[in-house]
Formats: sequence, structure tokens, C-alpha cells
Amino acid sequence: MRGAGDHLSIGERVAFYRARRGLTQAVLASLVGRSEDWLSKIERGEREIRRLDVLAELASALRVSLGDLLGQPVLLEDDHQHDDVPAIRDALMEPRRLSRVLFAGQETGRPPDFRQIASLTEGAWNHYQEGRIGRTVEMLPGLIRAAQTLEADRANGGQGAAISARVHHLAATTLTKIGESDLSWIAAERSMNAADNSDDPLVLASAARAGTHALLAVGRYDDAIQLGRTARSWLTDRVREMDPAALSLLGMLDLRMATAAARRGDRAAVAELLDSAESAADRLGEDANYWQTSFGRTNVMLHRISSALDLGDIAFVTEHGPRVDSSVLPTVRQVAHGIDLARAHSYAAQDDEAITELLTAEEKSPQLVRHNPAVREIVRDIHRRTPSTGGRSSEILALAERCRAVQ
Repeated sequence: MRGAGDHLSIGERVAFYRARRGLTQAVLASLVGRSEDWLSKIERGEREIRRLDVLAELASALRVSLGDLLGQPVLLEDDHQHDDVPAIRDALMEPRRLSRVLFAGQETGRPPDFRQIASLTEGAWNHYQEGRIGRTVEMLPGLIRAAQTLEADRANGGQGAAISARVHHLAATTLTKIGESDLSWIAAERSMNAADNSDDPLVLASAARAGTHALLAVGRYDDAIQLGRTARSWLTDRVREMDPAALSLLGMLDLRMATAAARRGDRAAVAELLDSAESAADRLGEDANYWQTSFGRTNVMLHRISSALDLGDIAFVTEHGPRVDSSVLPTVRQVAHGIDLARAHSYAAQDDEAITELLTAEEKSPQLVRHNPAVREIVRDIHRRTPSTGGRSSEILALAERCRAVQ
């Protein structure tokens, strides 16, 4: 069952994979340029790893994925007990996708109406942005199969390919949110392939966002920046024309690259990319949602906060983060901001503030909070250092159980 072992802390996972590889603490520590004492404290839970680039280095040295150290996804369940991730996997791994030549002529029935699929796709995107992840996951298998049929139907020209790119982009982004990084990469690749056939630079740039999401999820930060910069160049003419959709996509590519730069500890690149995104937001002149980007000055500020967190600037986050009004953005961005604030408060040993942020975020979207590996780590750490009686102990335990952070 997915989620087995999620009760382990990051330090305990490091110790597990180190032992499995037959490495001593001294050897593993040397591989990542750290002291044996540092690694010993990490494994015993006496010290936290606050930077994802350090985790990525450990994962590389241990020859595991970043997701292995962060913890695998738990079963996705909503109020109706939906868990259609296996159905998404089946749709993505449909044998007919391997070769159109081999399976040519085996399609049965009429192809779906691309206008209807386009409308359903936008509806699924809206569910995602408002934090209704279970509903999005439920819709994706059917949308993926329909989109693949449209893509193969040459009668629609580039429209079928554009819809397929949007569907697979949504699949990649959703799967990243719930920790399914391997499936996310498959969906992102399908999105990019479909976008190649759409002959639309906006479709291609949007699909590239899916690619950066997938690359970030597996810790390939340099590759995410390379993809972002390449996709950005395709928007030059449209941006010159002040196309608001192009400005939004360009700005979001900058923000995705800023996240990648922060996670590899490149402060200069972070500052450059955030300033570039802010310039695009100023030219756009509003907090908008072209192509489901939620792009504008508010989203740029949220990325300044999250980048500071990834760079270890905890005091900046706890001081400036609560001042940002994220309510103008879709729920998914509000929840992400709340989780960032909770991480910062937890690192600063401000446990009450951290729990308050998580409970507020959970009210907005239970699934986005309960299936986030970072949340499980926060709650697990707070639970371990909270006295078993008095204060908010029962509230913290209940949240830890909902997040599968404890057994």
C-alpha cells in the first residue's frame, strides 16, 4: 500500500537507506561534505534538514529519489473515499500510447467532441485550483483517455493536441501535489509532446510549466532552469505585443526557475528571476489567472517568501509572510503559502503558530494538507516535542493522525 513507512522521520529514512547501502555515517557524511556528528544528529532527530538542496545531495549519495527521503504519498481519500490514482496510472500507461502505427485502425466509435473535452478540462482545472484534489483526480482518467483520442484525430488539427497538452499538464501538476513524482514526469512528458504538435507557443510554454513542476519534484533543479529558460524564449514575440496570457506564462516560468534556483542555493539567480517576474507582473497590472497561472504581484511575493524559506532565511519568512494577503489567489496557492508559513514557524520553534497555520490551511483544502510530505514532517516534529498532556497536545495528535504522521 502506498504510504507504508510514512511514520518514519526524514532522519530515520536517511539511516534506513544508509544501512541498506552498507555505508557508515562517516562515509555518507563525507559524500555530502558534512561531518559525521552532523549526520548522527540528523538520523537521531536532534537536527533538522531545512534545505531541499541538502536533501537532494543525500538522496543522490544514497541512490534514492528525493521522494524516498521525503516520504511516499498516502492513499488519496476525500469525503467520498475516492482514490483514483491507479486509474490515472492505467490511463497514462495505455498500450495504444506506445505506437500509433501498431494500433492504427483499432479505434472504435466516434472521437469525443473536442469542445466538450475542452470545457471539462477547464472544469477540472478549476477543481484543482480550489483545492478539490479528489474531484480532479476522479476526472483525470477519463480526460486523459479522451485527450489521447483527440490528439490522434488529425481532423481537429492542432486543437486536439492543445487540449491533450492541457489535460496532461493538469495531470502532472496534480500528481506532483500528492507526491506521485514518477507519474508526474510521465504526464509532463506527454504534455510537452502534445504541445509540440499544437503549433501554439502559449500551449508549449504552459506545458513547460508542467515539466518544471515534475523536475522540481525529483530534485533536478538545473534541468528545471534549463527547461524554463528555453521555454521562455518562445514567448518573446507575444510578450512584445503585451499579450496578458504570454506575460503571465513568462512570469510563472520565472517563478518556477526561481524556486529551482532557491533549492540549489543560488541567491543571485533567485534575485534576478524574482525581479524579472515582478517586472512582468507590473506590466500585467493585476492579479490574474490566465492559463490557470494565478500570476500577478501577489504570487510574486508568495514566491519571494517560499524562496527565502528554501534559502534558510527563516526570520524573513516569519516576519513578512503573515503580512501577505493571499486571499485574492485560488485556494491551492493560499494553502501552499500557509504550509510555507507553518514550516518557517516550526523551524523557529513557534509551534502554536505553525499548528494554527496548518489548521487554517486544512479547513480550505484537507487533501492538499494531509497529503503533503512537508506537512507530515512538520506535524511529526511538533508532536514529538509536545508534552503528552495539556496545551494543544490532543489537537496536535489529531492532526498528526489525519496526516498519517504517526501510527
